[in-house]
Amino acid sequence: MARKVPLDIATYNKKRDFKRTAEPKGRKIKGKGDSFVVQKHDASRLHWDFRLEMDGVLKSWAVPKGPSLDPGTNRLAMRTEDHPLDYAEFEGTIPQGEYGGGTVMLWDRGRWIPEPGKDPRKTIEEGHLHFALEGERMHGDWVMFRLKGKPGEKGEAWMLKKVTDDDARPDEGDALVEQCVTSVTTGRSMAEIAAGADVWKSNRGGKKGGATKRKAGTKPPAFRKPQLATLVDAVPTGSDWLFEYKYDGYRLLIATGDGAATAWTRNGKDWTDKFRSIAKAAADLPAGCLIDGEAVALGKDGKPNFQLLQSTLKGGDADLAFYAFDLLVDRGEDITKLSNLERKERLAALLKTAKAPILYGDHVLTKGEALFDAICKEGGEGIIAKKASATYRGERARNWLKVKCIQRQEFVIVGWQASDKRRGFRSLHLAVREGRKLTYAGKVGTGFNAALIEDLSERMRPLSVDEPVLDVPRTARRCSHWIKPRLVGEVAFTEFTDEGVLRHPSFIALRDDKPAKDVVREKAEHLPRARRSSKKAAAMAETVGIRISNPDRVIFPGDDLTKGQLADYYAAVQAPMLVTTANRPISLIRCPQGRAKHCFFQKHDSGSMGDDVHHVPVKESDGEVADYLYVKDAKGILACVQMGTIEFHGWGSRVDPLERPDRLVFDLDPDEGLGFDKVKVAALRLRALLADLGLVTFPMLTGGKGIHVIAPLDGKAEWPAVKSFAERFSRAIAEAEPDMFTANIRKAQRKGRIFLDWLRNQRGATAVMPYSARVREGAPVAAPIDWSELEKLKAANLYSIRDADELLERAGSKLLSGWCVADQSLPDA
Repeated sequence: MARKVPLDIATYNKKRDFKRTAEPKGRKIKGKGDSFVVQKHDASRLHWDFRLEMDGVLKSWAVPKGPSLDPGTNRLAMRTEDHPLDYAEFEGTIPQGEYGGGTVMLWDRGRWIPEPGKDPRKTIEEGHLHFALEGERMHGDWVMFRLKGKPGEKGEAWMLKKVTDDDARPDEGDALVEQCVTSVTTGRSMAEIAAGADVWKSNRGGKKGGATKRKAGTKPPAFRKPQLATLVDAVPTGSDWLFEYKYDGYRLLIATGDGAATAWTRNGKDWTDKFRSIAKAAADLPAGCLIDGEAVALGKDGKPNFQLLQSTLKGGDADLAFYAFDLLVDRGEDITKLSNLERKERLAALLKTAKAPILYGDHVLTKGEALFDAICKEGGEGIIAKKASATYRGERARNWLKVKCIQRQEFVIVGWQASDKRRGFRSLHLAVREGRKLTYAGKVGTGFNAALIEDLSERMRPLSVDEPVLDVPRTARRCSHWIKPRLVGEVAFTEFTDEGVLRHPSFIALRDDKPAKDVVREKAEHLPRARRSSKKAAAMAETVGIRISNPDRVIFPGDDLTKGQLADYYAAVQAPMLVTTANRPISLIRCPQGRAKHCFFQKHDSGSMGDDVHHVPVKESDGEVADYLYVKDAKGILACVQMGTIEFHGWGSRVDPLERPDRLVFDLDPDEGLGFDKVKVAALRLRALLADLGLVTFPMLTGGKGIHVIAPLDGKAEWPAVKSFAERFSRAIAEAEPDMFTANIRKAQRKGRIFLDWLRNQRGATAVMPYSARVREGAPVAAPIDWSELEKLKAANLYSIRDADELLERAGSKLLSGWCVADQSLPDA
């Protein structure tokens, strides 16, 4: 016989230490007599506490899976101790280590009405209840009945079931638990409650009210539709692509608040509860971020395994990880208009202090075909190719491409074929949508284990229909049963036959994150190879839509390097270069006849540069307004090269906002004859001094004799403040360490010292941009480096336009991941 549950609240009080928990102490109070409440409770396991007011207390049951709207589904409900009536107002956190330690949300509340003619006080003792609910979420008729107890079993096991009426939803039984994810009283998610926004705090000691509330902090960004990739039949070529591993898991968008995080599926469902370990780790990240990535389960070989992920979400213990590969909102700033590569740089910087299981989803900028071949050999799913210079779009687009090692996609399950040898089924009937109708796609009979067969059978049973919902070949109808098109499964296969039926299919897993209405037949688009000409340089420029005239003209005499080779270099490094150069006022050094002939500095344009080079009106110091140049993309860079440009120099701000710089640049310019070792020592000293003021800095070889020490800024300070700081800091350092530095531009003051050039940080001044070529012998380039490699470098002109492949590979490496990205303000000093 099952243990009898007390009719009072003595058991409730006995289990709790009210000096440690903010839950209300049990006492008999007078209520309305007909209230009910449901509290979502994330304790040792997530469950929903269902409570009915009766005889001055709340009769209580714990429902592990929450209420189902499907009359064909019974939900287990374990009877627990009676709770006091004022518990119906409790929402907050119970300290870990205390009874029921975890997060409690007020998930539903309202009025319950017993079945007319029946006394619920009597029927509850008999083991059954029938009632109607008038809640904010739960409506209509429901029944509960007690199960027969087993010998030695503790507690009472009941079932909660929806009665068939106008409020039942047989096809969407889980709609309540999946779609209702916030409090009915405060509107907070479980993550926000757990983080302490409006958390209940004990204020006991006889004072009225018994609790105080703390104001909520910064909320996570709202959900937005993720960008989707287009399936293609080949790896794209060209220098403007970055390549990522195609992770085998669930797509998630993670939104962070103050100590809280929410995990959204690709369709906007809140799955924070399913991925609690990921959300908990993400809660430590800065508030106001929206991160795109994939949740995976890692097998013993360290590789993502989708079937393992599904079993883990059902109670398994595999390690979960979240591979973050994009950043949409960075600490409140919408950055979707930035390029893919720039967003990844910001993401890498954001995740430098992230804890497992949050991982940075790395990429390569070259060797996409080699990466694809290696992944396929290891049994991986494929790769994602992304246009490095593209913005983020919340739709399927061709600037994100997916290339698969094997055919694999989702299908709608429309029926099953009975088995004569085992329980359950022998195979599943599959379909896809083509236009507005379902088309039969064949059967799948492999890839199932006993647990999966049992789970699928249970899910299909309440969806049964007499006839198929689509046209099915006569040969497939034998021993078949049909269901409504609600369930989605992922299937691997070799190909579609000419009849549109799968060849050699194997079932992988059910997909709860994709609705049946969105399942279509995936057809890989043909990806034409880039057209090549006899002149490689001209072809490289043409791939971005710019024709280079006179590509054979030598512009670096003595080095035998041509205009075409320079164009080839800029076409190759366009992606990392645009991260810092795009949408920034620029000045050009143009040498139409080559670097040894007449060269000139240009910052204005009357339109001669063409439509791909843009203009921003700037009010100059004399009050006149002039159009300054800027580029948005690779076509703009190559258009400048076509007009004889060799060097690109940029302002310290973008065109919008023009008056708020986003970087500080200190140019270390050594005296004649001063060795590069002295410059390196000076750069490291400057790094330390700026770090003392809270600034993270990044070094760049200028391609000449010096080093630029660059500190990114958040763009909150205006030009006068930035200039003032740079000057005051430089003069103070030069005064404190006169043997090493001078802040005086006069060369006579530079004897044996390094000029700390702060003048780059005033409105209208420019500095050479990363990856820009220089008008110098050997065609050197300005090259970003990491502080860790500075000591071993021998000169500031180590890289040239001949080194495009190496520079591109470095730009995509972990060494330079997050280069020149940091969220920091101008110091007050």
